[in-house]
Amino acid sequence: MVRTTIKPHQTRRGFRATGSSPIAVDVSPKEVKVGGEKNGGTQNHPRSTLRPSITPGTILILLAGRFRGKRVVFLKQLESGLLLITGPYKVNGVPLRRVNQAYVIATSTKIEVDTQIAEKFTDAYFAKEAASVKQSAEAEFFEEGKPKVKAAFPESKAADQKQVDKAVLEVVKAKENLAKYLKASWGLSKGQFPHQIVF
Repeated sequence: MVRTTIKPHQTRRGFRATGSSPIAVDVSPKEVKVGGEKNGGTQNHPRSTLRPSITPGTILILLAGRFRGKRVVFLKQLESGLLLITGPYKVNGVPLRRVNQAYVIATSTKIEVDTQIAEKFTDAYFAKEAASVKQSAEAEFFEEGKPKVKAAFPESKAADQKQVDKAVLEVVKAKENLAKYLKASWGLSKGQFPHQIVF
């Protein structure tokens, strides 16, 4: 099923009409595999559509999570509907990660990003590795309260981060003050309201 979305400048609730045609958006549900013997094997999930204001290279502001208030660069939308973003890490400490578009503000600032640098990244790339050996209940009891040994960050993912950052930084450094803009955190002052701000 294809749904047409009306642009703000088209005729609706007093908006002026222009000759441009509506955007066709595929809203047909996607089939997702599920576990369990009695779950049918697959389920239909609603397809996530990307906001028109978010395109590759758009500078986003994160509204939740560990990096709340940080400005990041949007690379692409993954199959799950989540957004793939990077700080870049060298500029503001935000690594390659997935975020929900409900928790970002799209700004009017955009940069030209080569979409090929993000081709290899999928939802499976960010999946946590399952524990190879499951501890017994007795072993877990004696380990309780002890500091857990943190696994080392994979060298392959560190190399991927450097590769993406290198490509993005070339564009960032070409624009005056853009690196400072990405490094600065965003926040509201007293009397400010986000719906009244032009980003």
